Amino acid sequence: METMNHKPDYEKELRDAGIRITRPRRVILDILSGTEDHPDAMEIFRRAVSVDSSISLSTVYRTMKLLEERGAIHRHAFNGGPSRFEQASGVHHDHLIDIETGDVVEFRSDRIEKLQEEIARSLGYDIVHHRLELYGRKRKKA
Repeated sequence: METMNHKPDYEKELRDAGIRITRPRRVILDILSGTEDHPDAMEIFRRAVSVDSSISLSTVYRTMKLLEERGAIHRHAFNGGPSRFEQASGVHHDHLIDIETGDVVEFRSDRIEKLQEEIARSLGYDIVHHRLELYGRKRKKA
């Protein structure tokens, strides 16, 4: 999947917050900065323990919470599933979630963005934040 974001510096984010970068935390941050999907905490944990078996699931959760508090990552709960994460930096985009595979496809549509602005304006509002999630399944080939 092509990402719409640039490679984040999660270590700098945490150092700027006065958080010590331990070896387990560095492994988690390296995994996050190299991922282009939307992993949940268990998937991050699985990837981390394959690098360093001493990493705990609680270290993953604490690290994700710190990054979320710093605004470096976004937490998504697509279709009520487990929280999944993606980097917060980069171009605004929306998501299409495949209900059969759980795959998340990022997309951007200037038409949708313009329509949302028009709707908000016609109702007397300015949009300060929005999130669009579409759920679907692949079309069967005819």
